[in-house]
Amino acid sequence: MTSAHAEIPQNKQGHSGDTPVDALTRAVDDSFEATMASLKDLVEIPGIAWPSFDPAELDRSAEAVASLVKAAGMEDVRILRCDKADGTPGGPAVVARRPAAAGKPTILLYAHHDVQPPGDRSLWNSEPFVAEERDGRLYGRGAADDKAGVMAHLAAYTAATKVLGDEFGLGVTFFFEGEEEAGSPTFRAFLEEHQELLRSDVIVVADSSNWKVGVPALTTSLRGLVDGTFEVRVLEHAVHSGMFGGPVLDAPTLLSRLIATLHDEEGNVAVAGLVGRDDVTVDLTEAEYRADAAVLDGVKLAGSGTIGSRLWTKPALSIIGMDVPAVDVASNTLIPAARAKFSLRLAPGQDPEAAMDALRRHVESNAPFGARVTFTPGERGNAFSTDTSSAAARVALWALGESWGVQPVEMGIGGSIPFIADLLEMYPAVQILVTGVEDPDSRAHSANESLHIGDFRHAVLAEALMLARLNAEGLAG
Repeated sequence: MTSAHAEIPQNKQGHSGDTPVDALTRAVDDSFEATMASLKDLVEIPGIAWPSFDPAELDRSAEAVASLVKAAGMEDVRILRCDKADGTPGGPAVVARRPAAAGKPTILLYAHHDVQPPGDRSLWNSEPFVAEERDGRLYGRGAADDKAGVMAHLAAYTAATKVLGDEFGLGVTFFFEGEEEAGSPTFRAFLEEHQELLRSDVIVVADSSNWKVGVPALTTSLRGLVDGTFEVRVLEHAVHSGMFGGPVLDAPTLLSRLIATLHDEEGNVAVAGLVGRDDVTVDLTEAEYRADAAVLDGVKLAGSGTIGSRLWTKPALSIIGMDVPAVDVASNTLIPAARAKFSLRLAPGQDPEAAMDALRRHVESNAPFGARVTFTPGERGNAFSTDTSSAAARVALWALGESWGVQPVEMGIGGSIPFIADLLEMYPAVQILVTGVEDPDSRAHSANESLHIGDFRHAVLAEALMLARLNAEGLAG
């Protein structure tokens, strides 16, 4: 794979003396104000795929995205959905396809237009669904995760087709999912129903992060995920804490003791049988991690090994919810049962079924005081790792460096994108790239979610360069 700019042809619209990179840069810059305006419009649509929110807003989000895809020059644009297991409709996905010219590969550009609920409004410094620019960032729910991914794909495609004109023969498919934040419940069924429509040689998943503001990254590994619940029961029913308290411990206390067995004294996950290793090629300092994660002064970091391995290549186990009486409605009774929901992130190489079985064995064998423990498994998702020697990965790394002007980082991400396993199973020969528009301070899923506008422009240009390079050279290099 060469790196010469001359490998990217351009049409006659460029300025005299322009290199192909110059022409693409100019095209991205000329339309960037319109790109930002469209992104702001999308942010202001509260399209949430959770059952407790108005589905009409999610439909409105899909229709707005479909209109933008058509405006980008796509003719075959569809809003599609599959039913969930319970018969209710899944979220609306926007799919558009431009066939490849003879001898050209097809690239599928994925993002999702649905967003997380806004959460506690009092924690936001501005309205969640009113896009607001402050200090070089765009604030609002979905500004980064993942409506910026939608717009990065559209703006990059628009720039590439404008510059290359009739020379652009790359096959392009847009797949903008409408239920990712709700766990993609119909994703597999959707793939099975539309397998040929979505078939491609390269898939770009724009739903990750960069290393930091000003430094791009290609996400080369993602942790897998299993979740579920376990319940501790000690009594048939609640009893008076004064009359019966003492000889038996209440369920919340015993649940707490069980939860305490999940980690050792250093904070490492203490569940036998889980895969983990300490072999990351890049790392964060403790100060960087504390700043990015907003760790309070005095709080000791958990676990051993490098920060990077604790984030990317070792398991992480969290309790993300508990069913116990709220303080405001608590009464003087011994609580008979209490339940916790766990989220276990898996290192690359870990089989999700084996991890679920390991956690089941752990909680059942560590039942405190002989309490009855009921383990209920939930979702399972595989980890992912990229072959960075692939033609598509090398083009992506070149494009990131060209756009940002600094060497890109090949990094892991502690999060999970379970549907990538479905893509690989359905299309085993496909090359998958995980890119992103976020940075460590984007606060996706949290209050005051935001997008760094300068890095967003770099992300658009990087993808435009990648499309042009793949169009010129294909995947044979």
